Amino acid sequence: MSAGTSVDLRSDVETLTVEGVTVKFGAVTALSDVSFTVRPGTVHAIIGPNGAGKSTMFNVLSGVYRATAGEVRLGDTVLNGLRPHKIARLGVARAFQNIALSGTQTVAENLMLGRHALTHAGFLASGLRLPAATRESRRHHARVREIAEFVDLGDKLELPVGVLSYGDQKRVEVARALCTEPRLLLLDEPVAGMNSEETERMARAVLEIRDALGISIVLVEHDMGMVMSIADRVTVLDFGRRIADGTPAETQADHEVIRAYLGSGDDDPSDAADTSSDHKPDHEESSS
Repeated sequence: MSAGTSVDLRSDVETLTVEGVTVKFGAVTALSDVSFTVRPGTVHAIIGPNGAGKSTMFNVLSGVYRATAGEVRLGDTVLNGLRPHKIARLGVARAFQNIALSGTQTVAENLMLGRHALTHAGFLASGLRLPAATRESRRHHARVREIAEFVDLGDKLELPVGVLSYGDQKRVEVARALCTEPRLLLLDEPVAGMNSEETERMARAVLEIRDALGISIVLVEHDMGMVMSIADRVTVLDFGRRIADGTPAETQADHEVIRAYLGSGDDDPSDAADTSSDHKPDHEESSS
C-alpha cells in the first residue's frame, strides 16, 4: 500500500499541531517560528540538511526539550512543558536513531519493557503471582508476540538482541515503541545504517504499521528516496526555519529545498534524493 491511501483510523488518533515553535540554547537559535500540521493517519516526514533542527524538533515533540516559544498540541491537549513520560502516556511513542536496547536480554524481554506503562498489577501481586496479575501478564505476553509477528520478529523472540543483525535490532526498537500502543509514532532515522534491502523492508513496515494500526507517524530521515516513496506530506527545515511544507512532489520541486540540499537552483530536484546518503546523522549536529 502506498502513501496517500485512505486509512481506517483508530478512534483516538488526533491531529498534531506545531505552531510557531522556537527553541533557543543561549545565543543559538535551533528552531525559529516553525509550524506544521500532522493529519490523523498520515506519514509525515521532517527533512533537512545537517544542522537544520530536525532532532531538536523531535526532542520538543517527545518532551526532551522545552520550546522557548510556540505551542505543540495533540488534539486539544497542549504538550508544552510535559515530561517525556507524561507525553508517552498520552499515546506518543518514539523509536530512537541510536538503538537503546538491552543486548543481553531477549527480544521478548525488551518488548515487554514497552508494556510497563500499561501494567496495572503491582509489584507484590506480580511477585506472588496472584490470579489477576497472572492474567494480565498473559495478555501482555500475547500482545508482545502479536506485535513481534507483525514486524517479522516472531521467530526471534527468545534470542538475545545482541546477536541480531543491525536491521533486526532497528525493528526491535520500532516494535518496542509499538508495544506502548501509541496513537502517534515518532521514528528517528529508522533506516540509518541499513543496506538497500533492509531499507526497503523498513519502508514497507512503516506503511503497514500506519495502515494496519490506523495511527499517525512522524519520521526524521536522511534517505530521500525512502521519504519520497512513503510520506504523505513533507516538512523541510534549514538552519532552524521551515522552508517548505507540502506533498513529496511539491517539496522536491521547491527552489528553496533544492538550494538547501544542492546549493543551487539550477539542478534537477530529484538529485536531492541521490545526494542525501552523503549527509551525516543528525546526532552529530551541533545545534540539533
